[in-house]
Amino acid sequence: MDNTTLIQSLNKELELELPEKIPFEEIKKELSSIINNLIQSDFQRLVFLLYRIDVNETKLKELLKEHPEENAGNIITELI
Repeated sequence: MDNTTLIQSLNKELELELPEKIPFEEIKKELSSIINNLIQSDFQRLVFLLYRIDVNETKLKELLKEHPEENAGNIITELI
């Protein structure tokens, strides 16, 4: 998936407004920030969005358990 397709998918599925031309690392940084915000402010919406984009719940729980010191937003971003 190229950056443009990824950005369009993220904007649609996660109701974001990422610019069409943005480096991949910037996409990850922005998405991680949004996820961390949802963890703090609207966890139900985060769960809904992860379900909607089909993030593997077992894999997510496993990774969070294996890396408790790592930023959860970064882990979730990598899975997305």
